[in-house]
Amino acid sequence: MSPNPADPSSASVLSLRALGLDPMKAVAASVSELYRLPQAQLDRIKADLIREAFRFHYEHNRYYREACRGRDLHPDAIRGYDDLIRIPLIPIAKFRSNTSHELLSKPLNAIEHEMRSTGTSGIPSISRRCTQTVDLSVTAIYAMYREFFGFFKGAGLYVSPSTEEIPEMGMLKALNMLSGLLDTHRFMVRGDRFSPEDALLQLQAWEGRFTRHIIGPPFLIHRLMLFVKQSGRKLSLDRGSRIITLGGWKRYDGRMISRREFNLLGEEYLGLPASSIRDIYGLVESSMLAIEDEHQVKHVSPYAHITVRDVNDLSREVAAGEQGVLGVLDPFSMSTPGMIMSEDLVRLLPGESPSGRSGQRIEYIMRAPTSLEFGCCAVNLERKMDEDGAALSECPLVV
Repeated sequence: MSPNPADPSSASVLSLRALGLDPMKAVAASVSELYRLPQAQLDRIKADLIREAFRFHYEHNRYYREACRGRDLHPDAIRGYDDLIRIPLIPIAKFRSNTSHELLSKPLNAIEHEMRSTGTSGIPSISRRCTQTVDLSVTAIYAMYREFFGFFKGAGLYVSPSTEEIPEMGMLKALNMLSGLLDTHRFMVRGDRFSPEDALLQLQAWEGRFTRHIIGPPFLIHRLMLFVKQSGRKLSLDRGSRIITLGGWKRYDGRMISRREFNLLGEEYLGLPASSIRDIYGLVESSMLAIEDEHQVKHVSPYAHITVRDVNDLSREVAAGEQGVLGVLDPFSMSTPGMIMSEDLVRLLPGESPSGRSGQRIEYIMRAPTSLEFGCCAVNLERKMDEDGAALSECPLVV
């Protein structure tokens, strides 16, 4: 990489290296500071990191290098933010293929962990992560959690299985990281069975002792709120309590969970305003997250770049506010290229954030109609739980 001496972001990268520090680790730990930079400066910083990651994968990944050469593209051609659109994106289906090993930019013996996401097809998408990728992801995810949730105490009611039961599920791995910020927590799904009564009793047992947070995929928290409604036992959770969701709002049978209804149930039966309900969007193949602020607006990780492409011409970006296919450029993904074309439809939100943060903001719309995969971890989990519950003489899932 040939930094421009007039570019302050490039100068800072050189200065950090001169001190023997890793610029990516410094950025991963500086999420709050990045959100408060002028937009132009933030764009320069993330472009600098992305073009450096692009060069790494070009040099170490034969599959990706051939894709670049097919477009007559060399890393030297990526000089700044305006060139990011030229970087080739890997279709996310490649992570579900029997040739997904071709995506490795690090040797297999350098891989520390594999995470998986499985939708209705039953074919897992595999994200292989080396130590460097894990280090960056863990630092950045905790920084994002602190920025948007702001807690370092309390009790977490996990309306989900534990990672002990499903250690490779990416959704659970990301949610479980929140437990490190809490005083105590309980997982309420065991052996694919969920008892809303037990969950309600646990919340009541914590009353007056801890600030209570509810964490899990929307479909299970929705079931809990319906149970509270039908049982007539309203709760008033604590000041600072959060409902944190991850996993998508579409159920395995194709029905959508209404976000408006979800918010109203939370307010009426758990005593929480909509500003305390925060959804997370993420891809198991990337360390990028988009987390909602107090206005329920999803902020993209400031080190990553989102590109929204025309459904009929994926080489063309659509204007902010227009619907298109989500592409991600994630510089922290070192084991495999973080340049990914998803199968999700989103909008890049125009204008300034009501929260005052810099960076990109997105609105998730739906899975693209052309996708062969429907849903993610939460969809597959719900289907499995319902199938297992249907086989029992007494199903604790019915609320």
